[in-house]
Amino acid sequence: MQVAIQRIDTSLPLPRYESAGAVGFDLITRETTIIGAGKIALVPGNVIVKVPAGYALLIIPRSSLPRKKALVCPHSVGVIDCDYHGAKDEILVQVQNIGDTPVTVERGERIAQGIFVKVDRAEWSEVDGHGAETRGGFGSTGTH
Repeated sequence: MQVAIQRIDTSLPLPRYESAGAVGFDLITRETTIIGAGKIALVPGNVIVKVPAGYALLIIPRSSLPRKKALVCPHSVGVIDCDYHGAKDEILVQVQNIGDTPVTVERGERIAQGIFVKVDRAEWSEVDGHGAETRGGFGSTGTH
């Protein structure tokens, strides 16, 4: 799949897949960002991506982020739509410091990854009911 991408800082490399089997490519942070204890910050990902029609780009934290940096993404997954590629639409990674001291994300670090997923748009067909029995409430799957 060919994808148009623009780097904000061309001295940093393009995102890349780190192994032959990787489904996500790592975003490279554009500037050093300090996140205070308990605070939320936006870390610039250095790219504007024109997501192909029929796809979404999911921005997901790298699995080592909480353990190595005490950072989590408070919204869990970022969604980049196919019409989010204007001149100021740099991908930003929202992170929250869950530690007790400030955390520094250095320019050039990899803290998040992007994954393209195929998506469809729903066409609603409103009904009065679905004809199924209620199987339980929130969290009921797998309980005994």
